[in-house]
Amino acid sequence: MKVAIVCDWLTGIGGAERVVLALHQMYPDAPIYTSQYDSSKIDWFKDADVRTLWLQKLPKNLKKFLPALRAIAFSRLNLSEYDLVISSSGAEAKGVKTSRKTIHICYMHSPTHYYWIRQKEYIENPGFPLGLNWLAKLGFRLLEKPLKSWDKLAAKRPDYIITNSNYSRDNIKKIYKRDSTVIFPPVDTERFSGTEKESRHGLVIAGRQTPYKRFDLAIKASNELKIPLVVIGNGPEHKKLEKLADKNVMFLTQASDSVVRDQFKSALGFIFPNKDDFGIVAVEALSAGTPVVALKEGGALDYIKEGVNGVFFDNQNKESLKTAIEKLLTTKFNYSKISDSASDFDINNFKIKIKNFIGKVSK
Repeated sequence: MKVAIVCDWLTGIGGAERVVLALHQMYPDAPIYTSQYDSSKIDWFKDADVRTLWLQKLPKNLKKFLPALRAIAFSRLNLSEYDLVISSSGAEAKGVKTSRKTIHICYMHSPTHYYWIRQKEYIENPGFPLGLNWLAKLGFRLLEKPLKSWDKLAAKRPDYIITNSNYSRDNIKKIYKRDSTVIFPPVDTERFSGTEKESRHGLVIAGRQTPYKRFDLAIKASNELKIPLVVIGNGPEHKKLEKLADKNVMFLTQASDSVVRDQFKSALGFIFPNKDDFGIVAVEALSAGTPVVALKEGGALDYIKEGVNGVFFDNQNKESLKTAIEKLLTTKFNYSKISDSASDFDINNFKIKIKNFIGKVSK
């Protein structure tokens, strides 16, 4: 089959980009269509035929300003010449044009966050540079109704939808009135395999430091429990988080793969305090044999088993998290079994399930 891959953007590294990489490995000759590509921020696609839209001419740091322009650009991208189009989308890429002979499968990470899932958070804290939050809020109010309407129409364009968790499946059904099939996203579990550490100590949290990730809860809880916490990553909340931290908290803003691996494998627990569509980083912690303290909502419900590979907390506040951490510290875990619990999420399983799905719908 003549295959094309489509994604919203390639300007950094995250779960959506890992899906695109796995698809590229499955179909190395398929061109990848995207709005903007920054090879200095993500070097995974140097051997790929990446085809950017006219938005590539605009500065990459304006990505947050461009949903309306992306909607126009993707809705005019005609991929009717292809037999199979696979879009990896949590925003506008799902809206590409195809023909009746084309099978369009969308791996939908979520209904678009800034319209539906986290609309309030985006409005309250758009995170724009140079004091431009007021402009972002004004623009959203003016464009909200037409963009939401376009987004719902775009969600009708794929012939089939795959998604990353039961939580996302329920949101897709609720918002877009469409059924979807859950295939968990690819996790590089091999990255964390190897010899178990002789001893473990402290806690770890990792990811992009944005408000909804709730790194602040992890830091406040660790401060009060006086337990060491390693914070891996960076982001717009970084300076604020540094001010919250006591001496028990260590920040690693530019950790290498080997450092991340060692920190994960040497920790008593990984803190996952936010409601995420899936949460690849939490499954990476499991693959390192590290139990996860997770908010009992979202994608975490698909892979955390209470008392087996982690502990849940019910309310997204400091006291609830502290109680869960104390429970984790008094629970005896089998680190080898925790690592095994992540095996269902490895990259090969993802590829097999995607190919099986394509084979089934192509008959």
